[in-house]
Parts: sequence; C-alpha cells; structure tokens
Amino acid sequence: MKKLFFVLVMILLVVSPLLAKEEDKEKEKSQETLKYHIVVTATRTEQPKLELGSSTTLIPFEQLKKAGKTMVVEALAAVPGLDVVQNGGAGKTADVFIRGANSEHTLVMVDGIEVNDPMSPGRTFDFAHLSLDNIDRIEIVRGPQSTLYGSDAMGGVIHIITKKGEGKPGFYVSAEAGSYSSFRESAGVSGGTKTVNYSFAVSRFDTKGFSASAEKYGNTEKDGYGNTDLSGRLGFKPAENLDIYFIGRFTDMSSDLDNFEGPGGDDPNYVMDSQQFLFAANAALSLMKGKWEQRLGMFYNNIQRDLTNDIDDLHPFDSSKGVYKGRIFKVDWQHNIYVHPTNIITAGIEYEREEGESQYSWESMWGPGQSLFPGESARTTGIFLQDSIKVRDTFFMTLGVRFDDHSRFGTETTYRIAPAVLLKSGTKIKATYGTGFKAPSLYQLFAPATDWGPIGNENLEPEKSKGWDVGIEQYLFADRLTLSFTYFRNDFEDLILYDWLQGYINVSEAETKGYEVFMSARPVNNFTIHGSYTYTDAIDKETGEQLLRRPKHKANLTFNLRLFKKANVNLNLLHVGKRYDVFPYPTRTEADAYTLFNLAASYRLTRNIEIFGRIDNLFDEEYEVVLGYGTAGRSAYIGFKVSY
Repeated sequence: MKKLFFVLVMILLVVSPLLAKEEDKEKEKSQETLKYHIVVTATRTEQPKLELGSSTTLIPFEQLKKAGKTMVVEALAAVPGLDVVQNGGAGKTADVFIRGANSEHTLVMVDGIEVNDPMSPGRTFDFAHLSLDNIDRIEIVRGPQSTLYGSDAMGGVIHIITKKGEGKPGFYVSAEAGSYSSFRESAGVSGGTKTVNYSFAVSRFDTKGFSASAEKYGNTEKDGYGNTDLSGRLGFKPAENLDIYFIGRFTDMSSDLDNFEGPGGDDPNYVMDSQQFLFAANAALSLMKGKWEQRLGMFYNNIQRDLTNDIDDLHPFDSSKGVYKGRIFKVDWQHNIYVHPTNIITAGIEYEREEGESQYSWESMWGPGQSLFPGESARTTGIFLQDSIKVRDTFFMTLGVRFDDHSRFGTETTYRIAPAVLLKSGTKIKATYGTGFKAPSLYQLFAPATDWGPIGNENLEPEKSKGWDVGIEQYLFADRLTLSFTYFRNDFEDLILYDWLQGYINVSEAETKGYEVFMSARPVNNFTIHGSYTYTDAIDKETGEQLLRRPKHKANLTFNLRLFKKANVNLNLLHVGKRYDVFPYPTRTEADAYTLFNLAASYRLTRNIEIFGRIDNLFDEEYEVVLGYGTAGRSAYIGFKVSY
C-alpha cells in the first residue's frame, strides 16, 4: 500500500505543471504568502509575521479545510515543535506539549478568553472537544510568553480566533458521515455592514467510536462520543473610532470512558459529561488620530465536568460519582501608543479571579467514601509594558517586562526580548530570550488530605522557566520557497510534583532543547508542499531520563494540489518517533514509532454545492499514541456543503 503513496506523489508532481498556465491567471490571496501574514498573539498588536523574532505558526482556515480537518486537536498535530497526545479516540483527553514543556505550561485562548480548566489538577486545557466551526485561524507562539500573558504561558500560547462576519448575508449547511458510525452536521450564517457584523455557527458530532482501552489487549466495548458546539460573534461600530464586539461559545459533550488502559480496561458505565461556556465583551477606542488605541475586555470561562461510573457486570462492587466546577473571570485594559512609525508602546493591566469546587464520592466492597473540595479561589493582578521597534524595514525588536501579584504566593517578574534582522536577500535572522512562570493550580494548593496522606500545599511556589531560541529564515523566488531553522532551549525549575508522603511539592527540574526545520514551496500557484521536522531532547534533570510522551523525532509532509478551480487534493504524512511512557504502571516502557498517511479531497459541483471526503490512516497502521489506549484504523468519511 505504501507504494501507492509514492505513485500519488509522482502524479501530483507531473500533473501540477500542466495546470499551472490556467492557475497562474488568478491572483493569489494574500494569506498564501507568508510575507503578508498578520499575527496578533506574539505582540498583542497586529504585526506581519515577517517582522517578528518570535517562533510563530499561523494556520488559516482555508489550510485546515483543504486538509479535511474538523477538530482543533487534529489541526495541531502537524505543527513544528508541538506534540499532541490523546488517550483514545474522539472525545478522550487530549494534551499538547510545546517544545517538550508540560501540557499545563501551554496557555490556550479562544478570542482572548483563557480556556484552561481551573479545576483540572494542573490547570490544563483538554483539546478533545473544540471544533473548527466558525474559526478563522489558529496562532501558535512557541517559547515563554509570560511577559504578555502571565501564568500558564510558560511553554507557549495557542490562540484560536473566530471569524468576523463581512459582506452580504450568507449561510451554509454541511453534513458528513463515515467510519465508526460517525455523523457530523453543521450550519452557519454570517455577514456585515459598516456598522454591524455577525457570524454564528452550530454543529453536532456523534460517533459510536471504538474501545478507549486498546482492543489488542482484549477490550471490545465501543466508547462513543457526542458533541454539540455553538459559537457566535456580534460586532458594532457606532463611531468611526469605536468598535464593540461580543463573543460566545458553548460546548456540551458526553464521552464514554474506560476504567484504565491495557488489559481489562473495558468499563461499560463510565461516562463523562462536560459543558463549557465562554463569553467575552470587548471595546476598542482609537484617539489622537489613531495614535492612541485602548482595548477593554471582559472575559468569562465556566466549565463543569460530571463523571459517573455505576456498578456493572465487570465491576459489581465499585461505583463512583464526581462533579468538578471551575470559573475564570478576567478584565484586561490594554493601551497601544503609536509613538512613531518606528515604535509601538503596548501597556496594560489585567485582573483575573479563578474559582473552583468539587465533590467526589464512591462505593466499594470496603464501604462508602467521599472527598470534598469546598469553594476555593485565587486572584492575580498583572501589569505589562512592551516596546515594539522597527528600523528601516530591516531591524525589528520587541522588549517587554511584566509584574504579577498572586494572592497566594506573592509576586513574580518576567521579561522577554525578541530581535530580528531582515536582509534584502530575503534572509531573516531571529532570536528570543524570555522568562516564564506557572502559578500553582487550585487543586495543587487546596486539595484536601486523604486517609493516605496530604495532597494540597498552600506553601507552593510558582514553577519557573528560562527559554531562548535562535533561527534563520530564507525567502526565495518571490516567497515561493521558504526555508527556516530554529534552535531552542528551555530550563525549568521548581516544578510541582506529587509526593505520596508530602503531597504536592516544588522539587523537580527539567531541560528541553532541540531544533525545528520548516519548508514551504509553491512551484506553481496550484501546488504547494509543506514539510517540517522537529528534534526534541526533554530531560528530567533529577533522574537524567527522558520526559514521558515526548518523542525525540517528529516529521510532517503535506502536498496540496488544486485542480481546474473546482477540485482539491491534500495528502499528508505524519511521523512520530519513539518515546517513553508508563505501561503497565509503574513500568517505564518505550513506545514504538509510527507513521500515518491521511488523504483529503473536495470537489465543487456548482457555485453553491461542494462534496468532500477523507481517508485517515490510509495504510491502516497499527500504533498507540499513549500505551494501552486505542487508536483508529483506516477510516473514511464523506460529506457535502451547501452555501449561499
């Protein structure tokens, strides 16, 4: 079967030049050329990607659509420097590691709303449930970003930005069906005038799935998943210098789980129900002929998880029930002062309050039990200042400093510098150096003690990091060919670990280093090639061992061919190298490398009707992302979209 892959590649290479003449007649959209990509997350102001020293990746929606992606977690798998780890199939816990940092060291935002779960032990975000509906682009910034974003951004930031409606009213409906009895339906409407803009979408996804615990260990029960996602953005422009907009998103999901990985993992009654509600109200005011811009935002994140595990034939004596509730409220007041074409001063103040509570109860052959986490909270106030410098379209640099005051552990100061030099030859030399911190989570601070010992520790200090990178980018042939190489290193200290005798304590140190290689080529307008390779060496400095679930080697290669204005074919290769895991617990085991091929295609029947399909794991590779957990075999999906 793998020979078929190379045959397809050769067909793409041969056919694409024959179609070049027709496609060259069309003007390329600006998003197809890296030179014109605008990034917001790296500096909190709109900056061309070409002028940034930061290591950033921008994924526009059109690129996701061509690859047939439907969930954010799928879109991140191919990004250089990122490792995506999911415990089973659709709806099962999904974590992202940036440059070898822990998953809780990644700040995740949706339109500026922090979506990390304040009641997860590490305050992480579960990527399993966020769909790509109504999303305009995804921005990823690698390396410490605490100077602009405070805690949780110690390893980097992933920012999902929704669509802004424009032009005359339009709507779409879409449906898809495929393997594992999977069905997806979605609809949306958008539009805008000079004074009002709107964009709303709704989607539903259902699948019977496969066993969360790997089938090769004898687990046969199917673990299904259902997800309803509603999102919307509504904007007003009452005056030429004033923009007001509101953003909301609601996700309601239910996922069948297994009791544990490996042999005997099946658990027919183990279910997690979760709801997350996000809301933001923003206002942007421009004064002094555009030289002073103020942005005031209020953000709210409410998440609840309910876990139920009733008695069943496989577990006749054990049952449990847990309810976890978390909330984040944040106010952000930012000022951008355009002092001169060479300088943008960005300053702001943030106030954030997080709250959480939980209740867990169980029944066993030894009797009932209960663990209560009464309502606890923490408050953080941050002040930041940044100067963005631009000299003769050649030299660019951002300098920033931030001061945070946390209600539990006190104060923390972070800083960052990111210079870049762009030569007339199309060569960019870039570098960054910054510090970061991660505040202890509510669970790590306040989790109640059990009969076996303490858990929470109110005397915890924040985790800290120092990180730097240096790289070179080369743009050739009017940006039709882009090459880049970046070396990075991060040092972490005071990492929080759980100790059976003492509970959570600051004891661990870690080091991650490696390099990222990226290539983008557009030999003709209708044919693109994207490739990347990441080497990551992530070491626990206390033991000298590799950190778990971080592969040393990861590679990605994507071919995209557009045919006769109506059809598109996308072929992707993803290789993940060997890495260590704990399986069976507490045995440290090396997981095998794996390579996946994914094929996606679409065809526009008419101006308003499009059909599309994809085959994931084209060659039916047997593999495990997390040892003991199931993964999908070859699976196919087909659907249509009607839009007006």
